This record gives sequence, structure tokens and C-alpha cells, in this order.
Amino acid sequence: MASSSGARREPLGDDPTACLAKRGVVTTGSTHHIGVDLGGTNIKWVALSLIGGEASILGRGELPTDSATGPSSVARRVADAAVAAAALTTDPTTVGVGLPGRYDGERGTTTFLPNLPGDWTGVPIGGIVSDRVGLPCRLLNDARAFTLAEHTVGAGRGCQTMVGITLGTGIGGGVIVNNRLHLGLDGTAGEFGHQTILLDGPECGCGKRGCVEAVTSASALAHLGGKPTARAVAEAAQSGDPTALAAIETVAGYLAVAVANSIVLLSPDRIIVGGGVAQAGELLLDPLRQAVRERVSVVPVERVEILQAKLGPIAGAIGAALWGAGIGR
Repeated sequence: MASSSGARREPLGDDPTACLAKRGVVTTGSTHHIGVDLGGTNIKWVALSLIGGEASILGRGELPTDSATGPSSVARRVADAAVAAAALTTDPTTVGVGLPGRYDGERGTTTFLPNLPGDWTGVPIGGIVSDRVGLPCRLLNDARAFTLAEHTVGAGRGCQTMVGITLGTGIGGGVIVNNRLHLGLDGTAGEFGHQTILLDGPECGCGKRGCVEAVTSASALAHLGGKPTARAVAEAAQSGDPTALAAIETVAGYLAVAVANSIVLLSPDRIIVGGGVAQAGELLLDPLRQAVRERVSVVPVERVEILQAKLGPIAGAIGAALWGAGIGR
């Protein structure tokens, strides 16, 4: 059963009009767009309105992924979410879908979704969604969708070059260069979590060793903090638990290596950190900033802001809607 917030307009960001106008997205009337974010547990959706450069949410909701039912069934549930979103709009024109993995944008098919069971090779999820809602559908990696949303109407608005990082079960990311989402080969640019930072480190889910993800994911933080979940570690740290605080500082140190690499490579205006692990807030960000400053010398690192994301769990759906609407390309 989908949940919805109704059709009340929900403005995004303090001044989304200015940010969208910089991108050249200024419409004379209202256009409506659908965004769907496929997650391992839930499928989230938003109906987004763009009016004269201002973005607002017409409605949002979610439904369970039921991933054990297999790729075909999950793809149909993504289409169900798009239909639910479309029901809250007037004449929607586009739909975007965020995916937790790789895809073929031209064919509208998935190629590799590592955290969902079943064989996702060649599943025509774009076509399934498009046929159900009668709209063109564009696919995007979910971490890239998060990055686009935060840059457009979130914590990264107003900057030209940005790195987005999602810290959770997996570690994802995205890169904005000159106000455009940089996709690289096959949409794979921004795989922040699969930088090698420990040559002989633990094995990562990608099959390689020593990736950022292997030592900074939610499960890695939970293990270091001696708690069942990363959230429990963050809560213990806020209460002053020394083991939890040490675990967060260790994770911040590993992240700092990868963030410093990104800063030296891209010289961005901002690094935006989101996802479940980032809910530790300044307990994570403060030691991260300090460690990054110690590692970077050839870039004016004091001018690079490292901030917590603002849009919360619906950032991926917002970014998917914006991508479908042509923003960030």
C-alpha cells in the first residue's frame, strides 16, 4: 500500500528558483515530472512541479520493494510507483528512475544491481515504466540522482563543482562539473566507494580489496562500534560512548583519504555527505574535515566546504525527477 503526503506543494530549498535559473531551466508555466527511486527495502516516489524555475513537491510516497519476488515483479512495482505519482499531477511530461547499480541508458535496461536478488541483466525497466505511464523514462544511478538533487535544490545549490557522497549499506557518489552531472563511461563516474585506499584491505562487495566501501559502510561502522547498526553507534556516540566515538573517528579517517583524493582531482566547491551513516552529523563531519585538511596541500582546501546533505531519504527520487526533466545534462 503506497503512502502519500497528498497534493500540497512542498517547496524545495531556500531559493531553488535562483539555482534552477542558473541552469537555464526557466519555464513560463507549470510542468510536472515524476521521480522514482528503487531501493533494496522501499521504492520511493515524488511528483515534482517546476514553475518559472521554482521546484516544489506535489506529492510523495513509498511502497515496499519486495525484492525476493524477482526482477520482473520489482520492475512492475517501480511502474506502480510511477503511476501513483502521476495520479497527483496534472499532465506530467517526464519520468526518471533512480537505480542502485548500472544500467544501459539508451536501451532503458538494467545491467547490474548488486544489492537486489536475481538476474537483473537486460531487464527493460525503462520500457515497463514508460508503457505504464505513457511518458518518456530516463534512468540514472541512485547516488548520481542524490548528487543532482542536492546540487539543484539541496546543500550544494549555488556551487559549480561538487562531489556527492552517500554513506549507507553501500557507499555511492556523484560528480557535478560546471553545473552538469558528469556521467563518464556508461554513467559510472562518481563511484566514490570503490576507490582503493588499503592495498591489502578487506574484500569489498565489488570483488576487489581495500575499497572505501569495505571499511566505511554501515556494517563496517556497526562492527567497529560493537553495535547491531550504524544508527545505534551514532546514538551511543552522542551519549559519549568511547568505543562508538572511536569507531566514527576511524571511519572518518578512512573517508578522509578518499575525500582528499577527490579534492585534489576535482578542486570542488563543496563535498556533500548524505545517507544513513551521515546521520551522525558533526560527530562524523568534524573529524572528517580535520583529517582532510591534514591530507591536502596543493588545493586551497580551506575553501572547500564539507556539508551534510539536506534533502533526506527522498533525494534520490527528487534527483530522478530532475534528470527526467532534463536538468543537469
